[in-house]
Amino acid sequence: MSSLADPVWLVLGLVVLAAAALAAVVVRKGRPFASGDVFRASRLSRGNHLLPTQVLITPTSVVQYTPRWIGKEEESIHMAHVASVKIDTGLLLSDVFIETSGGASPVRCHGHRKRDAVRMKALIEQYQTDYYRTGPPPAPGGARSPSGSRLP
Repeated sequence: MSSLADPVWLVLGLVVLAAAALAAVVVRKGRPFASGDVFRASRLSRGNHLLPTQVLITPTSVVQYTPRWIGKEEESIHMAHVASVKIDTGLLLSDVFIETSGGASPVRCHGHRKRDAVRMKALIEQYQTDYYRTGPPPAPGGARSPSGSRLP
């Protein structure tokens, strides 16, 4: 009887090990991909159950980060090229549409909590106001153009 039970325990052990490895990948890929204002889509939304999309908003850009089982997909929009931000609010979750001045289709960030969507829009508007009021931040290291003026 022990010879029949050994393969069963071996298969059961391999299944548990595979499930633990899958859970570790899901947890690792679900962590914030950067420091700062990172907004993660709800795992309850379509397409975000295991590997939720994240949006990072910085003073200079908006980055949509979508983890994949192998690799990732990132789309970055400079703050100067954000034309408008639209929030489509549903019963539980909201979609955020970020339109660019280039005229391409808007970046769609779906499945965010309502308060996160409102915060994303407010941050983008705040950073755009700061950007256009004071101008672009200086280049790292104080880089200068050949004429001697600071590079943007």
